[in-house]
This record gives sequence, C-alpha cells and structure tokens, in this order.
Amino acid sequence: MPDVIAVSNAAEKIRTELAKVVVGQADVIDHLLVALLSEGHVLMEGVPGIAKTLIARSLALTVSADFNRVQFTPDLMPSDVIGTNVFDLSTSKFNLRKGPVFTGVLLADEINRTPPKTQAALLEAMQERRVTVDGEEHILSPVFTVLATQNPIEYEGTYPLPEAELDRFMFKVIVPYPAFETEVGVLSRYNAGFNSIRLEEAGVKPVIDMQELLALRKTVNAVAAEQPIIEYIAKLVRRTRENRNLVLGASPRASIWLLLGSKAMAALRGRNFVIPDDVKQLAAPVLRHRLILRPEAEIEGVNADRVVESTLAEVEVPRQ
Repeated sequence: MPDVIAVSNAAEKIRTELAKVVVGQADVIDHLLVALLSEGHVLMEGVPGIAKTLIARSLALTVSADFNRVQFTPDLMPSDVIGTNVFDLSTSKFNLRKGPVFTGVLLADEINRTPPKTQAALLEAMQERRVTVDGEEHILSPVFTVLATQNPIEYEGTYPLPEAELDRFMFKVIVPYPAFETEVGVLSRYNAGFNSIRLEEAGVKPVIDMQELLALRKTVNAVAAEQPIIEYIAKLVRRTRENRNLVLGASPRASIWLLLGSKAMAALRGRNFVIPDDVKQLAAPVLRHRLILRPEAEIEGVNADRVVESTLAEVEVPRQ
C-alpha cells in the first residue's frame, strides 16, 4: 500500500514554506504540487503582478531544485534556451555551453512572446527530459519542470503556442486577481518590510530534496485507480471530440495527464485511491488548453471552460 501520508505531509510542509512569501493562491499552488508529483509541466495564465514568478521561485527552493528563468522575447534563439557547442582552443574540441534548460525548475516567462522556432526548442526537453545539440543527446535533471507564464490580455507582439507545445503542458492554470482580504494581507507584509527579491530573509527553506521528490513520485504512481475511474476519464476526454462547438477535442495525452494528476490529487488528500471528485477538480486545467473552439461558438460566447463544464454534466459519474 502506498505511503500517501508521506505525500500529504510533504505537501503541507511545502505549503507552509510558500505561505511565508505567498498570500492566497491556494488552488494554484495545489495544481503546481500535483504537476510536480506527476512529472508534468504547467502553463500559468494571468496578468502581471500576481505572484506567478514568486510562486515558481519559492516552489523550486522548497524542493531543493535548481531554478532558472528565461525572459522570452522576439529575438530569443533556440540556442539561448538549450545551449550551444563552443570550440575550446586549448583542447581543440567542442564543448557544450549549457543553456538555462539544464536546471530543475525552468520559468519560461511570457512564453508566447517568442517565435515558434524558439518555442519548439522546448518540445524535446518537455517530453523526453533531454535535448539534442548538433546530433548529441544531453540528459536533463530528473525533476526538470517547465513553469511557463503568459499574459491573457496583451496580443501585440505575441505568437500563439502551437497545439503540439500546448499538449506538452499537463495543466493550464488560470492565476486570478487576489481577493480583497488577500490583497490587504499582501500590502500588510510589504508594509512590515517584506521584499520578494530576498526570499532567504523571509525564512523560506528547502523541506525535501531531489531523492525524496523522486520517492514521492513513485508513491503517487502506486495510488489505485479502479476500472470505473479509468473508463470515466476516457469517456470525458472522448466526449470533447464529439462536441459540436469544437474543431479539435482533447488528445489521448489529456487522458493520461488526467489519470496521473488524479492520482497525485488523491495522495495530497491522504487517500491511496482515486475518486471521481479528484478527476472533476482537474478536468478544467487539463483540458482547457487542448480544446480548439469553432469561430461561431466563440462568437456565441462559448469558451473552453464552459465546454468542460457541459462535458462533466453529460458524462455519468461512476459509483464509488
């Protein structure tokens, strides 16, 4: 029987550390924890100034992972992300000058501001946890995770993410404005001298190391998902492919992420088995970025989240 208590205890320790610098955003943090435990990547969408970067930096610190940040711009080249071979005159050999992708947690800031060629540089890294430079493969960190951000408002100077890249992200998480009480709490912290640049002064510290994270992932994989749950996930995803409002429904990879994410969510809640509520909670972040709406549906005000809601209402929930 998997030791899910170890998973939930570790998650609570991480939440406690993050609470030293991040006020609110509990759902966002839980989704990031689920992705981290499932070996998934996350696309965070939200306006500037709502702690997306702060959450990513702090999360990497709590799990003892190296952290790199790349500001995606129109002139960014693939070699700026994955690295390039440089000739060493002293040895007469080419050596790899590693790019920021060689890390534990990579923050791809404003990922939609760089051309598709540079965006595509991440595809192999996100899927295979390795990169190829001049025909030679290089293995990345076993905990390599991409946390990407994009602004939902600004469209000038941006490039839509191709479907192949969107499908590599386990979740698309919407990061909302804070509630009034939360924003007051943020202001109170800064009024007391808090500075988000100096996390060490806030007392944020690592609570697990890389080996512990890998062990927790094995525990999550052992969480039970009975056949009715598996069929429920498959029906949900397949139903999106039949929706008249969509040009394209979710891929089989969506089914896989929904299953793995549900296992992690169950473990976070201290259960060694998946229930339908785990699946329902993760349906929107797993599916929303994989659904392509028909133009006429968008004109009528339909969006991806409404399609997910209707799909959940249409598919019968298995009995527990």
